[in-house]
Amino acid sequence: MSYHFETDCVSCPSSDANELNRMIDDARDITRATFCRHACGPCRERLEQSLGYERHPARGLTAAGDWHISYHRSTWKGRRCYYFVWSAIEHIFTADPGRELREELFHGAS
Repeated sequence: MSYHFETDCVSCPSSDANELNRMIDDARDITRATFCRHACGPCRERLEQSLGYERHPARGLTAAGDWHISYHRSTWKGRRCYYFVWSAIEHIFTADPGRELREELFHGAS
């Protein structure tokens, strides 16, 4: 199951503040490799590029090469999530089991 980008802490309404604090307090540190195994590759790559990262180290700084980013596993609104912290902003990825089925039906099975 892939985890897709859902939101970041800046975009969350103030009513989600307690949930955000709970997610952070209950988080477990994970490696980038673990995060990448679970996060939707295209979603993650688009987000990293929007943050200014290059796709290859020969072209500049990549997210993989930035030791300031930390990766975590926790729960968001009662569901497992994976997130990374960049510039003190949590970028939250969650599972939507129906999403993969909808995409497969829309794009056709491979």
